[in-house]
Amino acid sequence: MHNFASYLIFLVAFVFPLFLLQASLTTGSITSIGVILDQTSRPGKEAKVAIEIAIQDFNNKTNQPSVLYIHNSKNKPVRAAIAAKELIEEQHVKAIVGGHTWEEASAIAEGISEADYDHDNPVFLSLASTTPLQPTEKWPFFVQFAATQSTQMNAVAAILQSWGIRQVTLIYETSHVGTSSSSIISYLSQALRKTNCVLAHILPLMSGSYSLNEELELLKKQQRQVFVIHTSLELGIRLFQIAKKMEMTGDGYLWIATNRITDHFHSINPTTISSLKGMVGLKSYFPEDKPDFINFRKRFHHKFHSDYPEEDQDEPGIFALQGYNSVKFLENNALDWKRIPETIVEIVYVIGKGYHSAYWTEESGFSETVEDDINEKSIYMRSLDDIGIQALWPVQPWYAHRRHRNLAESSEVRMRVGVPAQSLFKQFVSVEFDSEKNQTVYSGFVIAVFDEMMRNLNLPYDYIPFNGSYDELVRQIPEEKFDAIAGDVTIMASKHDYAEFTQPYTESGLEMIVPIRSRVSNQPWLFLKPFTAKMWWLIAAITIYNGFIIWFIEKSHCKHLRGSFITQVGVVFWLAFTTLFTLRGDKLHSNLSRIAVVVWLFVALIITQSYTASLSSMLTAQRLEPTITSVEMLRNINATVGYCNGSLVNQYLKNVLGFNTIKVNSYNSTRRYAEALNSGEIAAIFLEVPAAKVFLAQYCKSFVRTGETFKVGGFGFAFPRNFAYMSEANKAIMNITESGKLKKFEDEYLISEKCIDNESFPNEDERLSPQSFSVLFGLTGGTSTIAFILYIIISFIQFKNCNPELTSFFQLISAFVNDQMRQASNVVAHAESPIHHPDVPLDPWNRV
Repeated sequence: MHNFASYLIFLVAFVFPLFLLQASLTTGSITSIGVILDQTSRPGKEAKVAIEIAIQDFNNKTNQPSVLYIHNSKNKPVRAAIAAKELIEEQHVKAIVGGHTWEEASAIAEGISEADYDHDNPVFLSLASTTPLQPTEKWPFFVQFAATQSTQMNAVAAILQSWGIRQVTLIYETSHVGTSSSSIISYLSQALRKTNCVLAHILPLMSGSYSLNEELELLKKQQRQVFVIHTSLELGIRLFQIAKKMEMTGDGYLWIATNRITDHFHSINPTTISSLKGMVGLKSYFPEDKPDFINFRKRFHHKFHSDYPEEDQDEPGIFALQGYNSVKFLENNALDWKRIPETIVEIVYVIGKGYHSAYWTEESGFSETVEDDINEKSIYMRSLDDIGIQALWPVQPWYAHRRHRNLAESSEVRMRVGVPAQSLFKQFVSVEFDSEKNQTVYSGFVIAVFDEMMRNLNLPYDYIPFNGSYDELVRQIPEEKFDAIAGDVTIMASKHDYAEFTQPYTESGLEMIVPIRSRVSNQPWLFLKPFTAKMWWLIAAITIYNGFIIWFIEKSHCKHLRGSFITQVGVVFWLAFTTLFTLRGDKLHSNLSRIAVVVWLFVALIITQSYTASLSSMLTAQRLEPTITSVEMLRNINATVGYCNGSLVNQYLKNVLGFNTIKVNSYNSTRRYAEALNSGEIAAIFLEVPAAKVFLAQYCKSFVRTGETFKVGGFGFAFPRNFAYMSEANKAIMNITESGKLKKFEDEYLISEKCIDNESFPNEDERLSPQSFSVLFGLTGGTSTIAFILYIIISFIQFKNCNPELTSFFQLISAFVNDQMRQASNVVAHAESPIHHPDVPLDPWNRV
């Protein structure tokens, strides 16, 4: 779909204007043609000779010969503008061809627009390939006959994508007169955007610049290694020679030249070409093996050598072909000459005194050959590595295959990787000096992952310890003190202002760790722990209450239940607690007391069994719980918390969780954190998930993670912004994860930690409360109360029947109470001898 859209744009922007131009020419052939060329340049010389050959061919085939007016601009745009005006006003030409540079082309267009012409608008065929994006909006007569730079820049992006390069520097030539530099930047940026590559740096060079050494030295310090150069041949050669002296060519560097340089390769001597050894170029393609071109070449050789004997090379190039085709087109006979396939780009690699070629098309990709014959077919590949490297680069350059690529080592530029020297968790990053080897040794989980990632990238590097904070460590990247950071650094939005991070290679999140308390204890009062204090008080109350009811009912039958007040209190407690464990049915005389005792004994049985089970569970199974269960608890008690590794937790607690007045402490070891938690100096510690795993592996019995996990960064490696290998670094991390190596590193450095803490510290315990026995307590209390009430009613009726003289109700009540107190005050000698008083009638509910 993308190729189809590009094709439509090409039709509308280029082919369609030409079609309209041809339609306007069908009424008759153009008999006068103006040509404005810089005949001091190789393109101008080739175009002049080719145009004259084309006019000669036309005149030989027709009775209406065309007249050719040729002007030499001598590389002066003002002369080109004056010539254009004269050609229209004096020679009355209907078409003008010329302008290999945009400076000349725009001057010719201005001259045409200012000229006075009586009839149809003249046509201007521009031979400049680098033009602004929309020149026809200003000059409707302007037709760009040469191919634009868009296809070439798409080929550049395809090459970079094929070799996995993600960052490139553009070097282009500009001048103090108007230039179309912005168009090359726009074309290249658009092409790179499609392949996720970045135009990281742009270096404009003035024509005739003498500061190339300083400019290249700056690029070298910035570690720029991939360049696209869009300059004249002279400046390009000088630039590459200086780069070679500065050791910025060959292995470790890539130079890609546009057709502004490579289209001149046919016209320079082999010695000059050999000075560009190692350069990759994009060259305008045209079929050189076709019969028409072979015939044209013979004639061109003869005429060119005759017109310009000072030129050593008489081979025609793209400039000659464009000149010949422009005349054929204006004579309305262009269809007889096969146009140049503008979607094909020739890729050249300079080797020795020549170059080898491959080809690229927007639709199909890379190939070794281009076949136009319908019976032959080229094989296209998506990568340059797949088309047969020996055919293009027999000497196997550094980029012949990704496995052999080594961008920095050969040029002795090694990455400086900063490492935190004071990491709290040595399992992540450990920086130790080995006195035997007399060198610093870097180890740990993070170092192992970074080493594996860089091994996949095949980039050389050196570790450098850093003793500052983690925030200061990341700031060293934009200050160009470090080229990367390998440490337990958390990915944060604020840090993205200074560096670019890989994807996280650890779990992301922030966890709260608190001490744990046991629900069981070895305290002397452990036997009280199964029940709460309320439960114990309720058991005591209901027991005494039941004892009182039984004593009250049984006192009229048993003299040993009577006596002094102290004796009666002792009897009540004795009855209460003996009935709690035994059913003394043979000692009880009233069915009411027996009913109360049976129900109470049933409840007591359940309570004692529950007590036994709870106590046994506490003694045999240890149950743990966190001292703090949520962040809200910390906030409510305004607790002090601990954190480590930078300002992440401090900022998160204040900005996200609302701990505006929270007190935070930081310590220099995990042991100090454990001591602070156990002593109550801090109530909790906040750690990222990987660090929490290590801490809990070391202190597995004393602490526990609790509450929710807060989503924050995770650990990532930091690189400079627009790092060329960021995509490959992320891919390498994915490979490490998917291959199981990351799990292996975790097992080796993190999970293998041994638990070093003591038994957990016990505090409060879970106990049974009255709520669990409310029904049973209600049952026994209610039964005893009903028995008591029934006994009072029956005794009162009996007392009334025995005392008929008491007619007043209040007298009767007072006498009944006195009688009950009198019975309770009788002293008994032996508690086990139930002797009935002869004056007391038998209980109607008891027939013993």
